Amino acid sequence: MNEVFRPLLDKCVIVYLDDILIYSTTREAHLKDLEAVFSLLQQHRLITKGSKCEFLKQELEFLGHVISIDGVKIDPKKIATIQDWKPPANLRELQSFLGFVNYVRRFIPNMAGVTSPLTDLLKKGKFYEWGGEQQAAFDQLKLFLTTPHVLRIADPHRPFKLITDASHLAVGAVLLQDFGEGLQPIAYKSRKLNPAERNYLVHDKELLAIVHAFKVWRCYLTGADVTVRTDHKSLQFIHAQPALNPRQIRWLDYLESNFHYRVTYKRGASNIADALTRPSVHTAAVLITQTNPLLTGLFTHGYSTNPFFTTNSHPQLTVK
Repeated sequence: MNEVFRPLLDKCVIVYLDDILIYSTTREAHLKDLEAVFSLLQQHRLITKGSKCEFLKQELEFLGHVISIDGVKIDPKKIATIQDWKPPANLRELQSFLGFVNYVRRFIPNMAGVTSPLTDLLKKGKFYEWGGEQQAAFDQLKLFLTTPHVLRIADPHRPFKLITDASHLAVGAVLLQDFGEGLQPIAYKSRKLNPAERNYLVHDKELLAIVHAFKVWRCYLTGADVTVRTDHKSLQFIHAQPALNPRQIRWLDYLESNFHYRVTYKRGASNIADALTRPSVHTAAVLITQTNPLLTGLFTHGYSTNPFFTTNSHPQLTVK
């Protein structure tokens, strides 16, 4: 199908196997694009089934997503599946769940950090043990995926804002644009640091977060006006540093050779990308949801009868 629609690909047509998506900015342009698509189908003697076609829609389902003029969101049918998903009982079920999560990763802030307890179970030689930490990560992913989130479609004619952050565990970024209603997210991205990267100095981890984001979104950011916001102040002046290590030189050469950007500083507490690399809630806080009144009563009674916890002084020991 890619060969059939090569003249129209990424101009007004997207093709995946036998699924054809035609997009246009106006109704008149859309009718012309439809005519061009039907012409190519006719030339190659291909037939479409009318019951499987939808025309002149402003919102439609495509590859597990709902695409509209407002942006892209996860298909509600997929959300229903997520709500009913049971905790994985073995490695194969965990791989299936993580496979789905990876498919919708652009909607998930802090994916690398949140999924860390789950991906650790995939390590070779690791015993599969589902505990409280894994359940908390599983529940947090389900909660986020079942909460409606819309990602705007990038406009190449508008400036981009890139907010990055790094922690001891992962690097993360969010790509945003202002459509006249304040900054709106285009996509999220995070990844775990490998053992060697975890030994980097904080300065290098923060720079790695920027480089990784530019590599991931280079199709958007090449030739665009980009403002990078970081919570590591020294990155504002990295070009003025008297000495750079080989790694920093290599990274800066990549950025300077391919992109037009400027780095600004914003304090970490105000940096929304902090959520991409740092868990927002402690695992214990996630797990403790309610207490049993009977158990509370037993604790109270125990404290009141134990001489070591009464208001009186500790009992005196008598040596005979």
